[in-house]
Amino acid sequence: MNQHDVYQRLKELRIELPPSGAPAAAYTMACQSGSLVYLSGHIARRDGAVWKGKLGANMATEEGRVAARSVAIDLLATLHAHLGDLNRIRKIVKVGSMVNSMPDFMEQHLVTNGASELFAEVFGDRGRHARSAFGVAQIPLGACVEIELCAEVE
Repeated sequence: MNQHDVYQRLKELRIELPPSGAPAAAYTMACQSGSLVYLSGHIARRDGAVWKGKLGANMATEEGRVAARSVAIDLLATLHAHLGDLNRIRKIVKVGSMVNSMPDFMEQHLVTNGASELFAEVFGDRGRHARSAFGVAQIPLGACVEIELCAEVE
């Protein structure tokens, strides 16, 4: 890929990266070991505020999928802030998704597709990754979705 492919693809998708978030407690947003970059969990936000909700109670699968996509964009912003250039990403290796959901909600994987599909749209085969999607009783601040990832970089 040439130097501007990821940014050109973001432009084609009409995605503008927001400013990278800051940690809310005693951790860093990104930690690199060798060629692997680990990103801390990012919670869903909408209009600058925590996107609150519980899947299966007051939030439907499709809205959760949109929230997960928004988290993926925030994760890209953090990667950009850490690396300086998203074209350095060789592979999105692993995504971990926690979905704030009722005990009988069974579509965590469909919610998480919102993030997984975005990574594939932006990076092509380099965006296809291993993944876990969990239903959890609660996420900090009542957020509907929290996602973390690991990426391999040049």
